Amino acid sequence: MKLIFATNNAHKVQEIQAAIGDQIRVISLQEAGIDIDIPEPHDTLEANATEKSRTIRELTGVNCFSEDTGLEVDALHGEPGVKSARYAGEDKAFDKNIEKLLTKLGDNPNRSARFRTVISLLWEGREILFEGICDGTITGDKRGKEGFGYDPVFVPEGSTRTFAEMSLTEKGQFSHRKKAADKLVSFLQGVVQAS
Repeated sequence: MKLIFATNNAHKVQEIQAAIGDQIRVISLQEAGIDIDIPEPHDTLEANATEKSRTIRELTGVNCFSEDTGLEVDALHGEPGVKSARYAGEDKAFDKNIEKLLTKLGDNPNRSARFRTVISLLWEGREILFEGICDGTITGDKRGKEGFGYDPVFVPEGSTRTFAEMSLTEKGQFSHRKKAADKLVSFLQGVVQAS
């Protein structure tokens, strides 16, 4: 079974495919021959995820899913949140985003934050939402070379290392995206078994 993932981010496809396993093949927009950048105009992760999956469903007519993820920092009242990818500008530059985040946080002792992922699955004409949350803290500087986005400055609860200091397998033990994907997977497994 193939399922279109409404993203062009290869890292996200890799993480989701690792979580889903090999029963379902996840294909990116590029693999599906779709070359568009879907806008994320809404002020909630849920609404942006829905926008992306509906856009792809309208274009292709097939089952698909999308996700939106935000980093929510307590001391910044939930920023960057829904604006995580474009926090420092439309060019989605991870380094600039991290720099802006660390500058705004300064030496604030409250470093608590969470990554939150919302997946919108459009399946046989209905939408199902799945959420995954990973609590943690923001470091004072960047550490590690793996992953993407805010991974170099985020230490998940229960670890002393940033996501960027972990392998994909290690990150999967904590990952917000994996928690949401696991819920998606158990839904899809139920569908596969029922058919």
